Amino acid sequence: MTTTPLLPVPHVPPARATRPTLAVWKFASCDGCQLTLLNCEDELMALAGAVRIAYFPEATRAVVDGPYDLSLVEGSVTTPEEVERIGQIRAMSRHLVTIGACATTGGIQALRNFADVAEFRSVVYAHPEYLSTLDRSTPISAHVTVDFELRGCPVDKNQLLEVLAAYLQRRRPRIPTYSVCVECKRRGAVCVTVAHGTPCLGPVTQAGCGALCPAFARGCYGCFGPQDSPNTSALADRLLAAGMAPDEVMRVYRTFNAASEPFRRESERHEGEVSS
Repeated sequence: MTTTPLLPVPHVPPARATRPTLAVWKFASCDGCQLTLLNCEDELMALAGAVRIAYFPEATRAVVDGPYDLSLVEGSVTTPEEVERIGQIRAMSRHLVTIGACATTGGIQALRNFADVAEFRSVVYAHPEYLSTLDRSTPISAHVTVDFELRGCPVDKNQLLEVLAAYLQRRRPRIPTYSVCVECKRRGAVCVTVAHGTPCLGPVTQAGCGALCPAFARGCYGCFGPQDSPNTSALADRLLAAGMAPDEVMRVYRTFNAASEPFRRESERHEGEVSS
């Protein structure tokens, strides 16, 4: 497994402008959260005028030497090289914000944390001996100090702009930590569990998506990870009472944020039920 060089060529001499410098970094991920930034459309022009984009391979090959005022980091740490690289990035960043489920909880690739990685390597790769990887996929915060974590798979455009504006204005980002159920009520969406018996992780999932799935009569998949006080066991008991099998309950907690502590703990509780 290869990693992106820390500072690829060509280099651009550091500017004397007073605009704060922004760097965007990728680790193990799908690039979706970086694309959210690029998809800001009209707002992107205003952002480009407020900051100097110093490092962002997804958008430009030009690189301005650090240190950087703000670094956005997408992706989880999955290789020994990435452990070293995130330390270097932290050392050259005044503020470091992780964006997306991969960077904040280990992402969908953290499913490896529940299995035998050596077996995966032998099945997927013709020559697993050439692969350098860790047994676990871990969030950035497991390795360095993180100033703020922005949830989502991918992150929400408006929340991302709020985080960027907050750091430009030297204040704390105003990001809600309550559940998706609040967003459902504000949107006027019918509760899919009450009305249709559809399994939904909305009560234990942090808001941020605008209740996208419930608004289209689908249960929440937990893309934004656990809310600030998730009662995962109560929701699991409700799902079991509705007829869901223990192994199915285990699986609903093992998706985008499988390694987040509340979801991990609840999924393991039902894994034990399956084996008993």
